[in-house]
Amino acid sequence: MLSVTRKFSLRASATVLLATSIVLAGCAAPPPPAPVAAVPVSVVSAQKKTIPELISAVGTVEAINSVAVKSLVDGQLLESHVKDGEDVKAGQLLFKIDARPAQAALAQAEAAQAKDVAARDLAKAQVARYKPVADKGFVSADQMQQYVTAYEAAAASVKVDQANVGAAKLTQGYTNIYAPISGRAGRILVQAGNIVKANDTQALLVINQITPIYVSFSIPGQLVARVRSAQAQATLAVQASAEGMQDAASGQLAFVDNSVDQTTGTVKLRASFVNAGEQLWPGQFVNIALTLGSEIDAIVVPDAAVKAGPNGSYVFVINAQHHAELRSVTVARDAAGEVVIAKGLNEGDSVVTDGQSRLVDGTLVKTEAAKP
Repeated sequence: MLSVTRKFSLRASATVLLATSIVLAGCAAPPPPAPVAAVPVSVVSAQKKTIPELISAVGTVEAINSVAVKSLVDGQLLESHVKDGEDVKAGQLLFKIDARPAQAALAQAEAAQAKDVAARDLAKAQVARYKPVADKGFVSADQMQQYVTAYEAAAASVKVDQANVGAAKLTQGYTNIYAPISGRAGRILVQAGNIVKANDTQALLVINQITPIYVSFSIPGQLVARVRSAQAQATLAVQASAEGMQDAASGQLAFVDNSVDQTTGTVKLRASFVNAGEQLWPGQFVNIALTLGSEIDAIVVPDAAVKAGPNGSYVFVINAQHHAELRSVTVARDAAGEVVIAKGLNEGDSVVTDGQSRLVDGTLVKTEAAKP
């Protein structure tokens, strides 16, 4: 009986110890929370810079002068003194057309002129012979008037002949075709031996003047006032670049159209380039950068730092406690991979350029310098 009581006592003691340990375990302090991992981001500092005010557009290169060389007379093309793609000078002989028909016409006109000159001289001699006799009354006034009229008609015929001779010489001169401008010849479209017609629809070749050269482009109509205001202050510089060009070509704004295209809402502009190295070629598409001026001490950040949200543009700024702060900004314009901030940032603010997708306002971050 005593052993049974002792066993019960031992079991009770174990139960009490177990319960005590459970209570003590429940009263122990909870483990500390795991530390929040910082999000790695790349940052740069907002800087003050002098930024050019640029307008970007796509332009088309145009020859400053383009001439379709055609014949002014009918005839057979005998000689070609120019090669495809050759540089030519103004006044250089390009083609020769068979001049024999023109020479025959000139000889005929000169013969008619010689005949009429002889008739005029005879009429003039008659007037000189009969005028003293008529003054004395031995020849009637009517007869004398006939002599004078015959002389005047003969003199007029000579003037007509002189004009005909001049026209024949001009036609003969057209059998030699000279370059009207200096420039680059295109492909010869009519070969020697063919018959050409005066002012035919097909040209013999086309000459393009490419030094200097034009580039035409369009800008939104609302920018015209700003362009004209800047143009009144100074000559506006224009840069043209294209794939394959080692260096951008430099030129200046030469023309602003006098109306806005109602179908597109744009205005056409034209820039002039010296093109000494012939970097620009007619028909080529180029990227245009028109410089209107410069803004001093502009707040600038890389364009990767600025994001578009439902309430406008924003950036993430890193504060002294290494937390990200979402800040709304006002963008003035883009400039060669950078963004000019009109409002919302100060010089020296650290802005995030990479890693924004993992951030919210107040996120702890681990910063590293942005790669250039």
